[in-house]
Amino acid sequence: MRKNFLRYIKIGICLIISGKSFSQSPQTLSQISLFLNDAIFYSDKYITPATDAAVYQSSVGWMSSPKKRKLFAVTLGVYGNVFLVPKNDRSFEIKNSDFSFFSIQNANSDPISSASVPTSLGNDNQYYLVGQLDSNNQIRMETPKGVDQESIIYPYIQGSVSLWKGIEVIGKYSSKVKLKHGDFQVYGFGLKHNFSQYVSSLTKHKINLSALFAFSKEDISFDFLDTYTSYGNLGINRITGKVQTSQFQVSGSKEWKKFELMLSSITNLSDFKYFLTGDKGQIEDLIPVQYILNEKLKDIYKSKVNSIWEISGRYQFNKFYVQSSVAFGKFVNTNLSIQYEF
Repeated sequence: MRKNFLRYIKIGICLIISGKSFSQSPQTLSQISLFLNDAIFYSDKYITPATDAAVYQSSVGWMSSPKKRKLFAVTLGVYGNVFLVPKNDRSFEIKNSDFSFFSIQNANSDPISSASVPTSLGNDNQYYLVGQLDSNNQIRMETPKGVDQESIIYPYIQGSVSLWKGIEVIGKYSSKVKLKHGDFQVYGFGLKHNFSQYVSSLTKHKINLSALFAFSKEDISFDFLDTYTSYGNLGINRITGKVQTSQFQVSGSKEWKKFELMLSSITNLSDFKYFLTGDKGQIEDLIPVQYILNEKLKDIYKSKVNSIWEISGRYQFNKFYVQSSVAFGKFVNTNLSIQYEF
């Protein structure tokens, strides 16, 4: 409560100080406040589907096998992840009643009362959001585009080292992957412990049980809203979602010669934060728009719990392994990898 109070005090001071720059138009400061509120509303609806999807993309493939490996065995793999974009997360409805500052226009600049616009996972369809700062300054923005893909594919590398008493350290890393109108990156580490080693009847029948704790970070950015006014451009052309995910996973597998079938139950807790990360606009000489919006974006920070099931098959060729997995819950995510065990 105290943090929120201090934050709103800071925003208020910024608006009051900036108001001196608009003394020629007493209503301008009030209109800017309404514009900022509308921008936050749109930000939440636009980027949340992508950050929710990022959790699924980072959650699968952590455990290649729950079995206990030899001491200091090293496994290195190249992974390809395919996230299937669900249709109901590709768009959202907006109405004029949702906005305090903006009204909606179509491509022909005709006023309309509502529209279905793309989320960050959506298509390239665009409408216009139009508002009036004062009698001489209209803001007219194109709604941001989505990735316009039915599936999102990204590669990454993952490695593990087995230690004493059935403990294994795992790390994964992807370089920044370019998406249409955006980019994505994930990295993290995990600890696995094998429990079937304590039950001889399980190891005798080649049944493996392990638990894993993992921590990962997912960064996802998209082109966002921007426009020019007589005060300069606004500098809100890039929005970024930063996600921190803590994951607990229990996995069991059964081996048949060179083939292993694994089933996993995954529960994770993700914290979502959002920032404007593009270059600051020229309007910053008059009012710190990016700072104020980043402070207001704290209102849509959130935490979510996800329950995910993962089924995986792994086949051995000498020291190479080919593995495929499917994770499902709210979304569906598939993963294919080639691993080498040293």
